[in-house]
Amino acid sequence: MRAGRKIEVVIPALNEERAIGKVLQDIPAFVDRIIVGDNGSHDQTVKRARDGGATVVIEKERGYGAACLKALELSDPDAIIVFLDGDYSDYPQEMATLVDPIIAGEARMVIGSRVTGTAQSGALTPPQVFGNALACWLIKLIWGMKFTDLGPFRAIDGNALAELHMQDRNYGWTVEMQIKAAHAKLPSREVPVSYRKRIGISKVSGTIKGSVLAGSKILGLIAKYSLAPPRSKK
Repeated sequence: MRAGRKIEVVIPALNEERAIGKVLQDIPAFVDRIIVGDNGSHDQTVKRARDGGATVVIEKERGYGAACLKALELSDPDAIIVFLDGDYSDYPQEMATLVDPIIAGEARMVIGSRVTGTAQSGALTPPQVFGNALACWLIKLIWGMKFTDLGPFRAIDGNALAELHMQDRNYGWTVEMQIKAAHAKLPSREVPVSYRKRIGISKVSGTIKGSVLAGSKILGLIAKYSLAPPRSKK
């Protein structure tokens, strides 16, 4: 716990045997539980995650959002939920900067911004930089909330997350959360975070197909919710 608040970490992972142990090792001691949503790995990801102290749930349907949603089935809605990737591109030791504004009552969602932080050269591909900038500009234009990044390293109050009624099962997970938070006027802020080249090849930005599909999904969700505003969970 941190300052009386329970902290849980959700990590979607697919074939991250080389990285997942390093991620878990760097997670701060104040975290109460780590839930890895394994997305059907065929390597040693599950074993190494369990060896590192994580609870592992299996989601065979491929998709970043699907893995997150499966892991969230075990989460405590009264906890602060932190999301980060299993490829060691994020810096888990910076987690306090994300959860502390929520603990202090200054925000209910905090996005780790790689744009305002320090990103290693080459860690963000040109399509990522352009796509993030375009998506954030559109969110500000349509819903009036300013973001600089759709970064995966983020924290959100568990009850606030439930109110957003997350549904996306693949590439649109992060942008869906930010669109719905903006529409609901959820108190949100960004903090600068560090970012490095991932271990291994990205399933999204590492391929042309993945980049195109992700970009199309992100813009498609923005268009969808601009025409039919998202509804909060009743």
